[in-house]
Amino acid sequence: MATISDYIGKSARANVEQALERARQHESHHAFLAYTENRALERADRVDAGEISGPLAGVPFVVKDNYLTFGAPTTAASKILEPFQAPLQATVIEKLEAAGAICVGKTNLDAFAHGGSTENSAYGPTKNAVDESKVAGGSSGGSAVATALDIVPFALGSDTGGSIRQPASFNGVIGVKPTYGMTSRYGVVAMASSTDVMGCFTHTAEDAELVLSVMAGKDARDMTTLEDYFTPATSAPQSLRIGLISDFMTDDVDADVREVTSIYADSLRAAGHTVENVNIPSAKYTLAMYYIIVPAEISSNLARYDGIRYGKRSSEAKSLEEVYGKSRDEGFVTENKRRIMIGSFVLSSGFFDAYYQKAQKARTLLINEFNALFEKYDILLCPVSPTPAFGFGENTADPIKMYLSDAMTVAASLAGIPAMSVPAGTSKDGLPIGVQLMAQRKQDALLLSLAKSMEGKS
Repeated sequence: MATISDYIGKSARANVEQALERARQHESHHAFLAYTENRALERADRVDAGEISGPLAGVPFVVKDNYLTFGAPTTAASKILEPFQAPLQATVIEKLEAAGAICVGKTNLDAFAHGGSTENSAYGPTKNAVDESKVAGGSSGGSAVATALDIVPFALGSDTGGSIRQPASFNGVIGVKPTYGMTSRYGVVAMASSTDVMGCFTHTAEDAELVLSVMAGKDARDMTTLEDYFTPATSAPQSLRIGLISDFMTDDVDADVREVTSIYADSLRAAGHTVENVNIPSAKYTLAMYYIIVPAEISSNLARYDGIRYGKRSSEAKSLEEVYGKSRDEGFVTENKRRIMIGSFVLSSGFFDAYYQKAQKARTLLINEFNALFEKYDILLCPVSPTPAFGFGENTADPIKMYLSDAMTVAASLAGIPAMSVPAGTSKDGLPIGVQLMAQRKQDALLLSLAKSMEGKS
């Protein structure tokens, strides 16, 4: 698989043309919703002419279609935004372009990033990079598949509860969710504002370091962003204390996933690190917390899509009430509606204290438990998902079963800590399996340094 360094110093136009050709060769995977070909080739020519330079000069990349970008519509894989042309670009896109990178396309996702399989896209699902009968994972499935198929050396995704890490695991690539606030959310269609994080997919931890070092930093247009603290480590970490979360290594987890995680833990020990079993008492409640807090924020963020102020208006509506109702009914997929209804319910009078407020209190307990663990351990380890990639339609009839695929990733999102999926092995059926590494807030450099040092050893 090609890394960023393989593109540096080569013709930018040739790089872009190669990426677009590979994308079209793999159209059966349905990873893309649109190409930004004209703009990409124009920028490539400017790179080749010396007008644009930087550490990523001439390197093609793709973005999840919930990022506002020029050169193609931004739909968030939803009919209600079709065909929205962004008047501005997301901050992180601007930063990457300033470093010379070239966006060549917009990738598929679960509509408004609501889902864990990319089956909820209004434009059809994305197929797994390794086995086309399996899902790509989600919600950033298109970006994961575009990276895994070697169309581009890196891709951008958004991670609210595992939307980068889970598809990275399903497709055998690295997926990084930085510390909450390390990268700007400005110019990205909001899902849940208290857990949304912009991250990336790559083939190596070193490439992820480079991409994130460009993306990171304070943004005056996003008050949640942190001052730039990210500096890649210059040497491999020595003798780390690592906690293997036993709550996520139970019989409910696929045997292949447990075996791959255990083997990775053994490789960490062989590299000189200490690995011990640890427990997170609130772990069994994290999914319940997440699916109260996040739908509440979703219902608020999606309220603007009413067919009048924002979003596509129904042509069938004959009254103001019908404009609201029909526009939202036609524009949102089933999972969008489900989350809006759950969120509206938990925020409603009489239920706010019983559900939403209790979930937020439980979230604080979870954060405190993580803080206590990080006083003793440098890194936490666990599986990314209870299973490898599953088949199309396997979980769609049972929303709870689908939500369970997020059971191991939502904890890091609720706590705002950095986490990443690292390819660690395969199932007996040859499907990729990743392991999840987590660190304390702002310890992104340590996380990536460990992953980098372990590449090729697991």
